[in-house]
Amino acid sequence: MARAIWTGVVSFGLVTVPVGLYAATEDHTVHFHQLQRGTSDRIRNRRVNERTGKAVDGEDIVKGFAVGEGEYVIVEPDELDQIAPGRSQTIEISDFVALEEIEPVYFDRTYYLAPRGAEYTRVYELLRAALAQANMVGIATFVMRGKQYLTALRAEDNVLVLQTLHWADEVRDPGQELPELPAGRAGKGKELDMALQLIDSLSGPWEPSRYHDTYQENVRELVKAKAEGQEIAAAEEPPEATNVVDLMQVLQGSIDAARGRHAGGQPRQQKTAPARKAARKPAAKGAKKTAAQKAPPKTARASSASGSRRGPGKTELRQLSKAELYERATEQDLPGRSKMSREELIDALARAGRRRKKSAA
Repeated sequence: MARAIWTGVVSFGLVTVPVGLYAATEDHTVHFHQLQRGTSDRIRNRRVNERTGKAVDGEDIVKGFAVGEGEYVIVEPDELDQIAPGRSQTIEISDFVALEEIEPVYFDRTYYLAPRGAEYTRVYELLRAALAQANMVGIATFVMRGKQYLTALRAEDNVLVLQTLHWADEVRDPGQELPELPAGRAGKGKELDMALQLIDSLSGPWEPSRYHDTYQENVRELVKAKAEGQEIAAAEEPPEATNVVDLMQVLQGSIDAARGRHAGGQPRQQKTAPARKAARKPAAKGAKKTAAQKAPPKTARASSASGSRRGPGKTELRQLSKAELYERATEQDLPGRSKMSREELIDALARAGRRRKKSAA
């Protein structure tokens, strides 16, 4: 079980709830020791006096703020603790704002907050439920490990999440910091239409488990191969920059490749292929009707009410967005729908409609 990295209270108005702060993420980076080349001797970092070259104990080290050449204002660690706001024990919510108003660049690290005891769960859940229903986040500050943090407290399923934010003076203005930015007239016309088509053909639901840190996987393979005395294959060179003159051609080629990959039965994840194949097979003769066949979606029921038992065809389905297609697939409980492209959803829904027509006949 994880250990709290900070304990204190969350305060909003006159209500307080004792909480513990827990890291929400962990680092999976492969870590190496530093060794002297040609030996197995570890390299150690030591704190030394640059004038004498002698090592200095941690208790003899103080902080110094430079005010001139060789001149410093000395500050003791306990002096910093004495001026910490709230003595580092309180997360006091000062404002509530809409989450979408906070620009992504402000977000830093994510933590979980948990009540420190069963007797505090009621107040904890009151704050979580109120934030969830209001669709707001609480803005607060607190001090941890000698540093003050600006934070956003928001609600998720059964848990309060605290995200540290950058201060306003820490966020750089891209207009002032970046050497080149596109003009306002860029990103319009046919090029934009084709870019939108490419995005649509590659779009899908957010599934974080689909993505892997391939570099760290390669690092582990490198270590394993070198331990076994094998040769190492170098990575491919990065692609060249897109030529603006050929932009339309490149966009069309990208769209064709994306559509061809999915239309040819190549899913984004090979392991999901069996589920898709099963969805494309017609129902076995005499097999029991699925929940989708027993209870057709609202659009199918509306069609039958007007005297037609036929399900929507591809022409009708192509008029729908991918989100609407996915909603229909969910209503019909089509297997493998979460991994399907827009074209695959159209094919699957059309087949389902033909199966319902046969069943009705």
